[in-house]
Amino acid sequence: MKVLNIVETAYRATLEEQDDPVVWILHAMKGAGADHSVVLSGNAVNYAVMAQGVPPLMFGDKVQKHAPRIAEQVASLVAKGVQVMVVRECLSARGIDEEELMDGLTLVKQGAVPKVMNGFDQVWHW
Repeated sequence: MKVLNIVETAYRATLEEQDDPVVWILHAMKGAGADHSVVLSGNAVNYAVMAQGVPPLMFGDKVQKHAPRIAEQVASLVAKGVQVMVVRECLSARGIDEEELMDGLTLVKQGAVPKVMNGFDQVWHW
């Protein structure tokens, strides 16, 4: 079964965890042999920008030094053979240039997403 994951909500639960739960579960499912692909849309297109950093978060004298590194986790999905697509119009709306993106991604137009969905048995929207 081929599953397309459309990830639109970004930085879900990243205050409590060091990774996005959806990206994490995709790693686990790929490791178990599942056939998943991803479309990054909405604010989640930020996940495709490799040169980003999150400074430590401080609460009084407590410092959280292990910030989320979601771009690295997405790059690892690509390295594992997961097809990751990014919606062009969502990049433009956020002022992100294509040159800022990690290697190995496929850019798609918003209007082409329904056609992309057609090639999958299931579509999960996050």
